[in-house]
Amino acid sequence: MPIEKHINSGGVRIVEVKTERIYAYTPEQVYDAIKSVDTLNAEKPFLMKFDLPILEKCILEKEEVGGIRTCYFSGGKIIEKITELERGKVLRMDVINYQLTGRTWLGFKEAIYYFDQVGEDRCKLTRITTYTSVLNPRFYWELLEKLGIRQEHDYVFDNLSNDLKQQYGSR
Repeated sequence: MPIEKHINSGGVRIVEVKTERIYAYTPEQVYDAIKSVDTLNAEKPFLMKFDLPILEKCILEKEEVGGIRTCYFSGGKIIEKITELERGKVLRMDVINYQLTGRTWLGFKEAIYYFDQVGEDRCKLTRITTYTSVLNPRFYWELLEKLGIRQEHDYVFDNLSNDLKQQYGSR
C-alpha cells in the first residue's frame, strides 16, 4: 500500500524518554521496591484506558549483572538483561527480547533507573527508556510515542509510591 510506504520509511530512529520523580524515601528503599514488582496497581493514565499494553508485574530472577528481569504486560512481555547494577544507585538493563501485541513499529533497547540521594532521606528516581521507531513523519509520531512511554512511566511511578507507603509508611 502506498500509505504504508510513507508511514514506515524503513529508517530506524533511536529515541530516549526520561521521567523523574522525588520520593520521601532513601535510594535503597526505592531501589528495593522497584527492582521486582509482584503486582502493579495504580490509577491508569489516559492512553492506558484505551490501547496501550498495561504492565502487570516485573520479576527479577537474579540480582546481579547478567541477571534477567521479565516484565509482563497485558498482551506480551519484555525481557531485560542487567548490564549495570549498584543498589540504591543504578539499575541498567538491555532489552534482549520483547513481544507486545500490535507494536511492530516500536523496538525497545534499554531501560535504566538512576537513584540519586536528595537531602537526608529522599530519592530522585530517574527512569529512562530507549526505543526505536520506523514511523514517519517523526515530528508527529515521536510526540505520540513519547506520550505513551511517559504515561507508562507515570503508572509505574504511581504504583511505586503506593508500594513504598505500604512497605515503609507515609512520610
